[in-house]
Amino acid sequence: MTVNAYIKLVPSSAKQTITIEEVKELFHYYKNITSKTGTQLDWQYEDAAFPYEIKETEEGKGKWFYLYSDHERYNVILLGIDKETVRNEEGEEREQMYIQVGLPDQATHGDKGKANEFCKFLAKKLQGELHLFNKRIMYFYPRK
Repeated sequence: MTVNAYIKLVPSSAKQTITIEEVKELFHYYKNITSKTGTQLDWQYEDAAFPYEIKETEEGKGKWFYLYSDHERYNVILLGIDKETVRNEEGEEREQMYIQVGLPDQATHGDKGKANEFCKFLAKKLQGELHLFNKRIMYFYPRK
């Protein structure tokens, strides 16, 4: 059974909408900054920090992609975007975008650790509300 985490783009977030291409760009940025850390440490850190390849299928174009690894400790993480309708305290409805991070049955414990790390990274960059795999919520947006 697939378990999911969600990064929700709330009204206080840095962005209200996001595309799958922007999510991929954030992963490229993540790879870039971890490779710079590796350069400073004189170690191939980017291979350990991001042991995945970004892959996309024809049916998932523009909606979802997955991170695939042939490393022994990692396998696959699924990522997608979607919208949901939410009600605020006044009862008004609005659409809210979110990024869904899924761990399928074949995912390893290493995948779950990396998925948690990536979720926190994405939530911090987007100032979103992170709903973790264990149903806990972390807030990365400015609170009133």
